[in-house]
Amino acid sequence: MRRVFALLASVLVLAVVAQFFLAASGAFDTAPADESFRPHRALGYAILLFSLLVTVVGALARMPGRLIGMTALVAGLVVVQGLIRTVAAAFDDGSTAGTLVFGLHAVNALAIMAVSGNVARRARMLVRPPAGSPAGSPAS
Repeated sequence: MRRVFALLASVLVLAVVAQFFLAASGAFDTAPADESFRPHRALGYAILLFSLLVTVVGALARMPGRLIGMTALVAGLVVVQGLIRTVAAAFDDGSTAGTLVFGLHAVNALAIMAVSGNVARRARMLVRPPAGSPAGSPAS
């Protein structure tokens, strides 16, 4: 079950990388903004649900509590992404305040990437066999 958690944590990182790609492609698209960012927004919802799934799998796999908490933190940070977008949209279009608040969306995205990458790295470390053990022995 720990291997499944490590695999899912790695897939989560790949989804976050894809999210950065979709944000950049939406920013440079010539279509209207709402249409350009539709894939980015859809993947954001999927990342939220997937991070919750990974958190549950981590709990079922009896991963360390800190690792489960960090995985839940990814879900929390994704919720903050939506809140940042909502607060920024509450300002008049094109206002400096709205633009500055929306800049936090990118900073929070970096935090999501850092935390999800850290979760995946730690999960992989937990499923690797200890140094000096035979290559064929199962990890606990």
